[in-house]
Amino acid sequence: MSIQRADDAVEVLLIEDDPAIGGHLRTGLLANGYEVHWCRTGEGGLAQARQSAPDVVLLDLGLPDTDGVEVARTLRGADPDVLIIILTARADEIDIIVGLDAGADDYLVKPATVTVLLARLRAHLRRRPAAPAGTGPVHLGDLVLDVDARRCLLGGHEISLRPKEFDLLAALARRPGVAVSREDLMAEVWDEHWFGPTKTLDVTMAALRRRLGDGTGVTVPVITTLRGHGYRLEAPL
Repeated sequence: MSIQRADDAVEVLLIEDDPAIGGHLRTGLLANGYEVHWCRTGEGGLAQARQSAPDVVLLDLGLPDTDGVEVARTLRGADPDVLIIILTARADEIDIIVGLDAGADDYLVKPATVTVLLARLRAHLRRRPAAPAGTGPVHLGDLVLDVDARRCLLGGHEISLRPKEFDLLAALARRPGVAVSREDLMAEVWDEHWFGPTKTLDVTMAALRRRLGDGTGVTVPVITTLRGHGYRLEAPL
């Protein structure tokens, strides 16, 4: 799936049971050129996602029929590229971590203004090339990262990475052995004007490490945490 810019009628699936909030968001999105499908239940939202394959999902967690976290997991499993933004009243850090770990790309706590939501959407939808074309695959031990084809091979077997996990690995793999700050990673992988919680980076990094750690009997690069600075990818000897 290829995400388009708002002026090309990006399709948004809004899953929100509150009629006042849902109506307000729908009006604001439509006024800014987005196409909107509004569903008030989790099951209805999943059915609409299967039918229309939206570019963006705005998801409330407190749905009447099912927990929004499970909806996020199902959406992410069905479409690795769909942009999922959770919009909820749950503000505890553990809720943010669970939501992001379930596959969400961003997490906004209510009440969030339409202006802030639109800014987040623009930031996410802005195209940012992962690497110059034609640079060729990066080889690090038994790990091969082909940025142009967006494929990651470990010991000759392809491993599935979520879009942000792939971009984060690519950002580090392009400069092995170099310390990369959290700010630089947020700017490169998410957006140069990012103003969201950096907890997003931590959750994505943890998921990336788990996926790289699945291989047995292979040599993989190690991602070292540099406390107070960022991360460094250590190329295998």
